[in-house]
Amino acid sequence: MKKLAIASAVLSALVLTGTAHAYQAEVGASAAYLDPDNGGSGNAFGVDGTYYFNPVQTRNAPLAEAAFLDRASNVNAHATFADQGDVDNNTYGIGAEFYVPNSDFYLGGDISRNNAEYRNALGQKYDFDTTYYAAEVGYLPAPGLLIAAGVKGYDNDKDDGVDPTLRAKYVTTLSNGKDINLEAGAAFGDLDEYNLAADYFIDKTLSIGADYRNNDLTDQSEFGINARKFLNQQVSLEGRVGFGEVGNNDYNSFGVAAKYRF
Repeated sequence: MKKLAIASAVLSALVLTGTAHAYQAEVGASAAYLDPDNGGSGNAFGVDGTYYFNPVQTRNAPLAEAAFLDRASNVNAHATFADQGDVDNNTYGIGAEFYVPNSDFYLGGDISRNNAEYRNALGQKYDFDTTYYAAEVGYLPAPGLLIAAGVKGYDNDKDDGVDPTLRAKYVTTLSNGKDINLEAGAAFGDLDEYNLAADYFIDKTLSIGADYRNNDLTDQSEFGINARKFLNQQVSLEGRVGFGEVGNNDYNSFGVAAKYRF
């Protein structure tokens, strides 16, 4: 009986751990192409990374949402290098998310710097730099649900502004056993922007989704469709096609990305 009890305990432990895989960092690389109707096509390359203070347990969650559902505090960084004709557009940023232990509160913030280098018809160059920043406080009233409010601002040589923000994110399981992710956010005032996104998980490794964002400050709106597939617990590939408008100029964007967890 004693041996049977030990064997049962070991088997139970294997079953529980067999459905989970922990990781503590994720790095990624992305590439994008912009194709406007009126010329000026361009491309971009990006890198990003996230380090989690504690190992993230995937358990039986959709792999793309494991960190959120595990309330995994982290620090992150990203950089994007874009070339669009006469404009070089580079952005560097860092951020952090902190889920307060033994509570349902959340803190988040990020800061980034955009450097745009323009070349006129004479070949002369000039720079225009903008700093962006954001901070928010959130609450998780139910598993998989985050509601957060904060501020978002920008500052450059010509102008600056800061406005209140509000966003919500909800990951849940439908009655058919499939998971979904719903997101909505808005900034009010000078920024006057909002965004919506939804992802449907065909299984724990594959999702398809759609998103929309609009910004009155830049006079830009874009609708996109995307998909992400985990080839295994560590490696994922994703793609996105966007249909947007800046001013009166329509454009299409195409992006691919790969990420690795360890």
